Parts: sequence; C-alpha cells; structure tokens
Amino acid sequence: MKKYIAESFGTFWLVLGGCGSAVLAAAFPDVGIGLLGVSFAFGLTVLTMAFAIGHISGCHLNPAVSIGLWAGGRFPANQLLPYIAAQVIGGLVAGGVLFLIASGQAGFDVSAGFASNGYAEHSPGGYSLLSAFITEVVMTMMFLLVIMGATDERAPKGLAPIAIGLCLTLIHLISIPVTNTSVNPARSTGVALYVGGWAISQLWLFWIAPVIGAILGAGVYRYIGSEDK
Repeated sequence: MKKYIAESFGTFWLVLGGCGSAVLAAAFPDVGIGLLGVSFAFGLTVLTMAFAIGHISGCHLNPAVSIGLWAGGRFPANQLLPYIAAQVIGGLVAGGVLFLIASGQAGFDVSAGFASNGYAEHSPGGYSLLSAFITEVVMTMMFLLVIMGATDERAPKGLAPIAIGLCLTLIHLISIPVTNTSVNPARSTGVALYVGGWAISQLWLFWIAPVIGAILGAGVYRYIGSEDK
C-alpha cells in the first residue's frame, strides 16, 4: 500500500509541477517561463520525485512506464493495475488542485486548454493526428530506453534520476509544439477531465500511443541490453 500511495503523491507532483508551470507561469506577463521553463519543470518533477520515492515505489509516475517496465521484465504483472490506478488518482487530484488555483484569476477559461494534450486543431502547432501519434510513440519509446538503461545494475549508481529527468526535459523541448507532450496517460487524464469536450474525445491517443511506445522501448532495451552468453 505504501508503494501505491507513493505513486499517487509522485504523480500528483508531476502533474501539478509540470502542468501547473504551463497553466500558471508559461505566459505570465513579462516574466513568463515559456516552453523552455515548462520543459524543465516536467523534468524536475521526475528528478526530485525519483530521489524522494524511487526507493519506495520505483517512481514510475506513469502508466506507460509501468507497462513498459513489465514488458521489459522489470515489474510484476500483479501490481500493474494498482500502480496505474494510483497514478491516475494522483493526476486527477493534481488537476483538481490546479483548477482551484487557476480559477481564482479573473477571466480564467478552462476550455482554452488547461495544459491538455491534443492533435489537429488542438495541437499547439496544428500538427495532424498522424504526427501526434508518431511523436508520442517515439518519445515514449526513447523514454523507456533511457529509464531501463539508467536503472540497469551495470549503469553508474545513483545517477538514474538525473538521466531520466533530463530525458523528460528533452522530450518536452522536442514535442510540446506537436501534442503539448504527454508520454504519460495519467498526466493527460489529470487535466483532460476538467476540460471535458475535445480533451476527453482526444484522450484515447494519449493512452494508446505512449503504451505502444513504452512496449517498443522496453523490447529494444531487452535486446540491446542483454549480456552476451
């Protein structure tokens, strides 16, 4: 149970820190942090939580990561559903807290996006469904490759959180213009349910594509990371 609680709190921090930076600080007059700041915010949430709860739950914070680690032989199948449930709950609670904070500003309009992920007319750069799908699959694939490599027992000890946090930062630097960057179904769900409408109707992509990418990344690492006999 402590593992599941840790995953909820970790995912809460990821969604509040990452999406909160996008909603509250990205375009703040004169001192907005912009896409670079949002990218680092997401990376820092994972880096800080990896040090805080990595030794408790493994700090997945992401259903796609849990599924990918299972596919890579690093995580038991009987814990998948509880982990995913804990992550989604943490994301939803964070979305609710962020909504309460953001709605305190005059003129706040949740339908404007609320850091939701989208494609076509809801892509920040107007990218198509195909572009969004490819982006989410490839970015999540590379994320899992880095996660599995950095946490391999042969890798330098104690540095995995830094590699994983910086990888997520890089992923956001690349893909925010395409989909607003998901690579994490819990992150997408945590804000989409408060937006409703188009955000929910497009949410399927941000479950399916990251899961496919995670399984691919895990498969690649199982092959290239296996020791020759």
